Amino acid sequence: MPPSMDRHTFINGAPRPSHGSKSHQAIDPSTLEPIATIHTSSETDLGDAIQAGVKAFPNWSSTPAIERSRILLKAAAILRSRTHELAVIETRSTGKPYSETSQVDIPTGADVLEYYANLVASGGLNGESFPLRSTAWVYTTKAALGVCVGIGAWNYPIQIALWKSSPCLAAGNCMVYKPSEFTSLHAEELAKIYKEAGVPDGVFNVVYGGGDVGAYLTKHPDVAKVSFTGQVSTGRKVAGAAAGEMKYVTMELGGKSPVIVLPDADIENAVDGAMMANFFSTGQVCTNGTRVFVPRSIKSQFEKRLVEKMSYIRAGDLYDENTNFGPLVSKSHYEKVVGYIKHGIEVDKARLLYGGLDTEVLTSRLPEKTRKGLWVRPTVFTDCTESMRIVREEIFGPVMAILYYDIVEEAVKRANDTPLGLAAGVFGKDINQCHQVISQLEAGITWINTWGESPAEMAVGGWKQSGVGVENGRKGLEAWVRNKSTLVEMGGEVPTVFTKVLPSKL
Repeated sequence: MPPSMDRHTFINGAPRPSHGSKSHQAIDPSTLEPIATIHTSSETDLGDAIQAGVKAFPNWSSTPAIERSRILLKAAAILRSRTHELAVIETRSTGKPYSETSQVDIPTGADVLEYYANLVASGGLNGESFPLRSTAWVYTTKAALGVCVGIGAWNYPIQIALWKSSPCLAAGNCMVYKPSEFTSLHAEELAKIYKEAGVPDGVFNVVYGGGDVGAYLTKHPDVAKVSFTGQVSTGRKVAGAAAGEMKYVTMELGGKSPVIVLPDADIENAVDGAMMANFFSTGQVCTNGTRVFVPRSIKSQFEKRLVEKMSYIRAGDLYDENTNFGPLVSKSHYEKVVGYIKHGIEVDKARLLYGGLDTEVLTSRLPEKTRKGLWVRPTVFTDCTESMRIVREEIFGPVMAILYYDIVEEAVKRANDTPLGLAAGVFGKDINQCHQVISQLEAGITWINTWGESPAEMAVGGWKQSGVGVENGRKGLEAWVRNKSTLVEMGGEVPTVFTKVLPSKL
């Protein structure tokens, strides 16, 4: 990718200059160097993108599902063939290690595209039929919604774009996609891949900008649905605006998820799970298990092994296959995470088990050009309590809070004591007890003896203030269609129960 790459809009099958007067620089988080200029889309651009979708919708929605499937499978194959190129773009844009973007972000995004292409080809959009009585039966059909808006998040740019666009397009809808203003470079690349695969012009359009652009799209009368991934406060606004216009919504929002280590848990596996739940992708994952509940009886064992294994977290050259920890995504987010670490030390008075504010230990081992990057140390606080801010609020960074408990029922109650309910996990050898605990946890995405995997087949979505609806899996396809029920009276007459009360002549 060249040192500077402008991004304007991608509308009706082609990139075109933006009519907006505003722009900002996309920054490489590992070096703080500008890598692209992102031009904010004007209202004219947004209207044109929506109208391109309106125009394309009748043809695309009436295209047989098997034909849409062939096109999307071709797009998935192109994605996989360009894994390296796309992973490099994601690494430069997000600061994630190449080992992560090349092995997780691109492949799992392509998995979702393949999954929905195959699902609609194999009858995933079929309705049902059943006899009502001897002279009547009922059948249902599923219809595409129309022009939908996808608003992406900055932490998994292309993966989230595919989580939204794959079922949307497979179901016969058109999409106007707005990536996060912090990580925008993937959007045009994805649009070009769809175009190359044979997706008709106007079916997938890209616009750029911040919250004002998202707000305009959400309120537009020609938009049928809004799918948003991001923080809770923004999600409330988006959902409220969309609901006020009677639009369909899917909201995948934040969390403050618990990990419960049961008394009989294998210490090695539990420590590995807690580390995965907190430090993968530098902690910038909505499903992070940042509240780790550990039995007091195994406190010393757990802490000792955790500190020993922290050396497995390796910051470094982002293109070195051994690097598994990168910088934070933006200056504003860096300041937020550092503020939480400082608050944990100085105000919450939590015991600092590992990490903290001194980053020289980490940056001194980095290549010279990356030492100015937005690096923080993976940090572990222990002896935490529910009154602490670092325990109550979503940090979205590599900060683990360990809380100790005496009985499992107490841990479950404390784990549920949050307005959020995105994810939760349990580690233990007694699988029956694991299932019992999971069934009591108030979260929409849960794991037993593992953490973080979200395959295409698995529907995921939050409870409480962590979201509305689900993405992925069969249920995820249902979020992009509307249902029509039809009752057929085969006798050719209105049922007697009605004719008795109707006038003899209409």
